Amino acid sequence: MRRFRPLRAGLTALATLAASAGLVLGIGGTAHAAKALPPHVFAPYFEAYSNDNPADLAAKAGVKYLTMAFLQTATKGSCTPYWNGNQAQPVSPEIFGKDFTTIRSRGGDVIPSFGGYTATHNGTEIADSCTDVDAIAAAFEKVITTYDIPRIDLDIEDNSLTNSAGIDRRNKAIKKVQDWAAANGRSIQFSYTLPTTTSGLADSGLAVLRNAVSNGARVDVVNIMTFDYYDGATHQMALDTQRSAAGLQSQLAQLYPGKTPAQLWGMIGVTEMPGIDDYGPGETFTTADAATVYNWAVEKGINTLSFWALQRDNGGCPGTGGSDTCSGIEQDTWFFSHAFEPFTGGGPAADDFSLATAPGAATVPQGGSATATVTTAVTNGTAQRVELTTQGAPAGVTATVDPTSVTAGGTAKLTVTAAATAVPGRYPITVKGTAGAVSHSATYTLTVTGPGGEGTPVNGGFETGGLGPWTCQPGGAVVDTPVHSGTHALRVSPTGSQTGECAQTLTLNPNTRYNLTGWVQGGYAYIGVKGDATASAWSAAGDWTKLTVPFTTGATGTITVYTHGWYGQNSVYADDFAIT
Repeated sequence: MRRFRPLRAGLTALATLAASAGLVLGIGGTAHAAKALPPHVFAPYFEAYSNDNPADLAAKAGVKYLTMAFLQTATKGSCTPYWNGNQAQPVSPEIFGKDFTTIRSRGGDVIPSFGGYTATHNGTEIADSCTDVDAIAAAFEKVITTYDIPRIDLDIEDNSLTNSAGIDRRNKAIKKVQDWAAANGRSIQFSYTLPTTTSGLADSGLAVLRNAVSNGARVDVVNIMTFDYYDGATHQMALDTQRSAAGLQSQLAQLYPGKTPAQLWGMIGVTEMPGIDDYGPGETFTTADAATVYNWAVEKGINTLSFWALQRDNGGCPGTGGSDTCSGIEQDTWFFSHAFEPFTGGGPAADDFSLATAPGAATVPQGGSATATVTTAVTNGTAQRVELTTQGAPAGVTATVDPTSVTAGGTAKLTVTAAATAVPGRYPITVKGTAGAVSHSATYTLTVTGPGGEGTPVNGGFETGGLGPWTCQPGGAVVDTPVHSGTHALRVSPTGSQTGECAQTLTLNPNTRYNLTGWVQGGYAYIGVKGDATASAWSAAGDWTKLTVPFTTGATGTITVYTHGWYGQNSVYADDFAIT
């Protein structure tokens, strides 16, 4: 079976000293204990052999926890694990260390995974490759102390399922690491990721767990890969996930007779493969399946929800099966990540707070200001110190909070000021509060009005005598003749290589219908909008002609108003722009 396909190519004295004190070395050398995973966690696999950055991709997907795949030896017979079996990527703070720290700073964590299809097929899975149990245990401990992680995942497939010596060495090494951790006040989990049938583990998978029991190795999670069944049957993937897990729960009850049904469900993990898996369209996990599996996972209280892999969570290749970079189905980017992310939780209530502004909006003229009250409140745990910042103020607008930090439950004053040069429009300003790894924000909507009202182009009649805030290609200028009204108008000067465009950007109400009007004179004279709306009109009349351009803004409301002539034609003139 083709599953999880990487493209493969003893403790230091300081770590030992830290371990003897009941601590581990965090990334960068700071000794501290790892934070336990929550009882229910969504941790999709990340293809570490890709060129993607795990911290960046996790942020884009909106996920807190990742399972990093894979660690394996560079050659069969070696006892040294590398990321992707690549000797240029050793287990070291310099390799992924900063990324893991960033992920942890956001309230998440990382689960390194040993094995995968290529390693288990080629004999470079650590326990198949290395015949020294102590060296295997040391490799596990090095990963724990180097990256300060709460769990190690062991992805056992293909030839590793029938290598009885490797199975026994692996479980003996797990027991040694668990004894080491217990002696030093350290908690570390181990999960086995195994292929499954639609009725539970095959006997080869059960043999791995039976050997763990006989060696006294604690298995915290049994994670089944509910895809790539390769049995030729017609599959309803969400239903088959539930059948597979129910079969596993019954099997675990035989292996662990002292556990309650709820505890057994709490040992189970499920890994899906979004879209079309390696077998083909007959095994397609749909967006509707995601909702079914999520609700079932919450109801049963399973431990881990995952999928292979984060890089596949997009619809960039409809109809393609088994791709490493897309799901093969029509979907929004990060659909499955967003569907499964709320599964994480169930631990003790963390310190948390809320944040709001009152009022939440204001309208000010150019040169005006407004104030609002930023309120915070404790929603969980104890009151923390909340640092306050603002983001999103446009040019000509300042937004400040005073004081810049409060204890949760306190208030601050938001002051927003629009300079005389601020462009009229509607602007969302974000007020953000941060306390450790927790942050919340509120949106304060500022509307700046000009002489013609909200959104009207500034200097639309050019009566200032200057271009600002319009910007023009070379040759654009304000002139005093010809004019439509007042004493000034705009001259647009096309050449053989340019249209002479002049433009300014405005922010209007989102999803709203407007009319842009303007007066033009000359052959091939255009006015229009672009950006969050696209529309235009033109005239070839020699006299002043009024053009009207209807348009509807999109989600942001930000548009650019423009006017131009045409390549190689004479100058055209424009005046009296307005938006209604």
